[in-house]
Amino acid sequence: MQQGLNPYDWKPFSTIGPGVREIRTRDADGIYRVMYVAKFEEAVYVLHCFQKKTQTTSQSDIDLAKRRYKELVQERKNEN
Repeated sequence: MQQGLNPYDWKPFSTIGPGVREIRTRDADGIYRVMYVAKFEEAVYVLHCFQKKTQTTSQSDIDLAKRRYKELVQERKNEN
């Protein structure tokens, strides 16, 4: 991501906000997700990380990422 390349296993997650993506990874302990946005020039912002325990992403995880995305956008507007 830092070099402009895509992660190995990711998908867009536009229901959170424009430019939000989800990295999917797994290890012996389970499946994990990282929701992030990399559309802003100054940084890659991680909105939420969690261990996935069901087939679908829980509404509480989605709501948390949405709230953090809105806060990020508002903070950036206030800086300008």
